[in-house]
Amino acid sequence: MSEKTVRQEPELTEEEKLEIELGEQARLASDSWEGVAPGKADNFKESFGRMIGLLRPYRAALIAVTLLGSAGVVLTVLAPRVLGRATDAVFSGFLSRQLPEGVSQDDAVAGLRANGQEQLAGMVAAMDRLVPGAGIDFGLLGRLLLTVLALYVVGALLTWLQGYIINVIMVRAMWRLREQVEVKINRLPLAYFDKVQRGELISRVTNDIDNITQTMQQSLSTALTSVLTVIGVLVMMFSISWQLALVALVSIPLMGVIFGIIGPKSQKAFGIQWRKVGRLNARVEESFSGHALVKVFGRRQDFADRFRDENEELYKASFRAQFLSGIIWPGMSFVGNLTYVGIAVLGGVMVANGTMRLGSVQAFIQYAQMFTQPLSELGGMAAVVQSGTASAERVFQLLDEEEQRPDDADAPKPVAGDGTIEFDRVSFSYTPDSPLITDLSFSVRPGQTVAIVGPTGAGKTTLVNLLMRFYELDGGRILVDGQDIATLTRHDARARTGMVLQDPWLFAGTIRENIRYGRQSATDEEILEAARATYVDRFVHSLPHGYDTVLEEDAANLSAGEKQLITIARAFVARPSVLILDEATSSVDTRTERLLQQAMATLRQGRTSFVIAHRLSTIRDADLILVMEQGAIVEQGTHDELVAAGGAYHRLYQSQFAGAVVEADA
Repeated sequence: MSEKTVRQEPELTEEEKLEIELGEQARLASDSWEGVAPGKADNFKESFGRMIGLLRPYRAALIAVTLLGSAGVVLTVLAPRVLGRATDAVFSGFLSRQLPEGVSQDDAVAGLRANGQEQLAGMVAAMDRLVPGAGIDFGLLGRLLLTVLALYVVGALLTWLQGYIINVIMVRAMWRLREQVEVKINRLPLAYFDKVQRGELISRVTNDIDNITQTMQQSLSTALTSVLTVIGVLVMMFSISWQLALVALVSIPLMGVIFGIIGPKSQKAFGIQWRKVGRLNARVEESFSGHALVKVFGRRQDFADRFRDENEELYKASFRAQFLSGIIWPGMSFVGNLTYVGIAVLGGVMVANGTMRLGSVQAFIQYAQMFTQPLSELGGMAAVVQSGTASAERVFQLLDEEEQRPDDADAPKPVAGDGTIEFDRVSFSYTPDSPLITDLSFSVRPGQTVAIVGPTGAGKTTLVNLLMRFYELDGGRILVDGQDIATLTRHDARARTGMVLQDPWLFAGTIRENIRYGRQSATDEEILEAARATYVDRFVHSLPHGYDTVLEEDAANLSAGEKQLITIARAFVARPSVLILDEATSSVDTRTERLLQQAMATLRQGRTSFVIAHRLSTIRDADLILVMEQGAIVEQGTHDELVAAGGAYHRLYQSQFAGAVVEADA
């Protein structure tokens, strides 16, 4: 079992706790990532409902959006009816010119029928208030056109305001979701990060949330407007002609068949696509983080081939997903066009028979287009919603992961003491079927320097991780000044401890800011004192801006040893009562290591220190050396005592030094 280390987890603020509490109101049962293919929306209904639930805090704004959308739809739906009246005004004016002046409409109809012009007589009879010989009433026509213009302008303004409010809601909702994810990551146990690739996690935090944002922004406004439009248009169509309305309704089951066949396949294809995206991100992150080693071992072509293969898989998955989703829109449009043709033919017959006015047919044809267009948009939007729901399910899986046990609300405060540390029958394993540490007991007196040595995988780093409560014990207790650290809050349990890891971690910022990270209240004089004590001051003055030099990506403008010196200076500034050094000097040269040993000897004065080391020369002066093998302490004592005992420590010592002497003598 490889040993794991992580950086210290920050304590949650009240604001962060509120964010995660709001986000977990709709929390569902957790599903293990191993059992679910990432990105596949296995439970579309619940995942979609939960995604919509992200908007729950904005109910008032959504009500306003609905009202604005309804008003805009009403105005937009009324416009074709008014335009139909304008068409009737033009057409009736044209027909009136064909009739003799001075006769009534009924007389004109009777005369046309007497002349055998039945169709024309029917059309004239269907006209409302037709005056033979009067021509087009341009005053009425102008008023109708101005009314239509006003309806469209006001409707457009309401639609714009609706879209503006929706965008505000979406941006705010996604901000809250990102906050929830950030808080969740800080509350996950270390075991979670042991099993998940960083690239996969980054993909869920970035790509998937961006996809949810786009889906919600594109679909919410469209869906609301489309549904309201369909309802409003249906009402208007039935008010004009129930026969033509029934023809229009034929398109609904046909569109349902298209969506029912293609929709599930499209949903599955989008799930595969996002899974491939996550894998490709993991591959890229792995390649970049180990770029130097890839070049050293000549594996660039191997990585290029793997990337090409996975990129090709992503291409095929994306092509299939987009192809299937692309079929839905043309299919819906085809059904809509067939409906349009049917309405046009039947409407023309009804006008010719005099059972319907020309303006009403024109309005109905516009309503038919307005009816099928939102249905087609809803069908095309379904693919977008499926993609967004697949991404939402991936994010919700992250939010549903089992968290570390929360701190007790009535956790006691740390007691004042001299810093005695005791491991009492401690047991721990990363996996239940592979025990690592069993029944481990030892004690450390205040001010002692304890060195932990042993072969790789013996449990050395795990031991200090347990002391930091990065993992919870399977059994036993760890006592500090007689107080079980499991009863304390994690913040209190870690507040007294400073830690320097084998792999230095520096953030993007100045050297001064990185050193001050150990204690935010540290003054510039204290930072300079720590830098001098750890020999950071030796190389800082050779940098362009000294302590204000901004570190590049991954602190690439510093050597590995210089980065480690800064992390040790950070530990100096923190002034911890317990110091943990995990191979802290492994990346510096021998001369600097000796200087650091002197500096750390000063730092360790009056502090309890745990030093993990493979090079035994660095821990000769330790007060107590613990020798670990397979999670158990097999020997303990001083350097001289353990060498004299001729046991496991003696064998380690011989393997590092005696072998070199024999080889030199040979």
